[in-house]
Amino acid sequence: MEPVHIVSGTAVPLDRSDVDTDQIIPSDWLKRVERTGFEKGLFSEWRDDPAFVMNNEAYAGASILIGGPNFGTGSSREHAVWAIQQYGFAAVISPRFGPIFRNNCTKNGLVAVEVTAELGERLLRAVEADPSLELTIDVQRRTLEVPALDLEVGFDLSDAVQHRFLNGLDDIGLTLGHVDALDAFESDRPAWKPTTA
Repeated sequence: MEPVHIVSGTAVPLDRSDVDTDQIIPSDWLKRVERTGFEKGLFSEWRDDPAFVMNNEAYAGASILIGGPNFGTGSSREHAVWAIQQYGFAAVISPRFGPIFRNNCTKNGLVAVEVTAELGERLLRAVEADPSLELTIDVQRRTLEVPALDLEVGFDLSDAVQHRFLNGLDDIGLTLGHVDALDAFESDRPAWKPTTA
């Protein structure tokens, strides 16, 4: 996982509530053996509609996805986060996230910024009106800024999650941070116990 300090760029306004992980990445895409190529499946059933917001060239190259309330509900598929990231998004903003989806974001380096319902609505309307609107998410300061709207708000991010993002640590990286303690534990372990070596 790469460190994440600041996510800055334009956004795609996905004005839909209760977007579940099956809509984010339909189940047909879960048959893949590789952990790559999921960007092609991101909202694939909706992208068949030429009027779908992600088909609008005005939003090409956006690095932030703004969703409606209840984003990422449903199953625990980590593929939903992979698809969002592989498409090019580094952050998702919503008034509420499904808890498992939010946890999967944490473990994969996708910044999930939870805002009030009023602010979520304001951001959706602002980006619809101006696709070039720049947003900045600062993980160190735990702020969301939109200078053109004279907006700067804080967002909740635990110290542990902030540490993960700033240092690029997934679960394996966190475990490797304790390698000395693990080695010490193994060196004192009775020889008669099973090993993985």
